[in-house]
Amino acid sequence: MKIRSAEFILSAATPWQFPATTLPEIAFAGRSNVGKSTLINSLLNRKKLVKTSSIPGKTQLINFFKINDEFHFVDLPGYGFAKVPGNVRKQWQRLIEAYLQERETLRNVVLIVDSRHGPTAQDRQLKEWLDHYQRPVLIVASKVDKLKRGQIQKQLKKIRQDLSLETTPLAHSSLQNGRPDEIWKNLIPRIEAEA
Repeated sequence: MKIRSAEFILSAATPWQFPATTLPEIAFAGRSNVGKSTLINSLLNRKKLVKTSSIPGKTQLINFFKINDEFHFVDLPGYGFAKVPGNVRKQWQRLIEAYLQERETLRNVVLIVDSRHGPTAQDRQLKEWLDHYQRPVLIVASKVDKLKRGQIQKQLKKIRQDLSLETTPLAHSSLQNGRPDEIWKNLIPRIEAEA
């Protein structure tokens, strides 16, 4: 995918702030600090379009980015161990569920799992929830550069088994520009698909 333009559109704290659009959307989900922002920057060949942080819970709103004036990438707040009050976490959960359940332009959810640790209970719960609502899901294993070479295939197999996947998840590393071609190969048909 050749990226001609990539721009931040808006951040939404409530569903009524979601942009009115007919453009297809690809959403990125995963636990806090799993590498969602890093993956998006890698796919777009940008270093700082999406702000990254070593502090879990940095993304607190749903962020929309317009790509090539043809589709949106949507960065969802992370779930899990973010150091935020419980009422804020519940608000995030309601916001994310409203987006995932009701957004008609959503074509695919990229669920990012930390390759070092495998799926958490929340990853499994989200995968089951997406399957229930028949939302297409692409599983990407992040941070494979943190594993020894011999561990990578073993961890990918474990993720496949833990999430009952038909295919092996795609590996992503913040190094080597993340090898985004395989991920794009899976996303392009979803972006181009009719609603």
